[in-house]
Amino acid sequence: MALKNPYSQYQNNSIMTASPEELTLKLYEGCMRFIKESIIFAEEKNIEKAHNSNLRAQAIINEFMNTVDRNYSVGEELFNLYEYMNRRLMEANIKKDVEILNEIYGMATELRDTWQQAMKLAKKGK
Repeated sequence: MALKNPYSQYQNNSIMTASPEELTLKLYEGCMRFIKESIIFAEEKNIEKAHNSNLRAQAIINEFMNTVDRNYSVGEELFNLYEYMNRRLMEANIKKDVEILNEIYGMATELRDTWQQAMKLAKKGK
């Protein structure tokens, strides 16, 4: 039996077999991709697509907000950062403001890079 969409199956398998750390990394990368799409669509004046991409980025940030452990000060600070990013994404979505989107894209990139570094350090420590 031929596969209907081999890439889709590969993508699904990569998610199903990923560690929690790898899934977090994929979420950061997805957030960045949706923000970048929102920037492109906003610049093209494609309001609907910019809106939809922005909502997908917001959904990822909301997931981070819902799962961060706020019992520790670093968790509380991370929650506050996510909350700020989410507010700014909402503002950017209303205004279709590329400058705000670029700001949040930069923050997401730093978080992703920090997460990658933490994953490398954790592997060395094993």
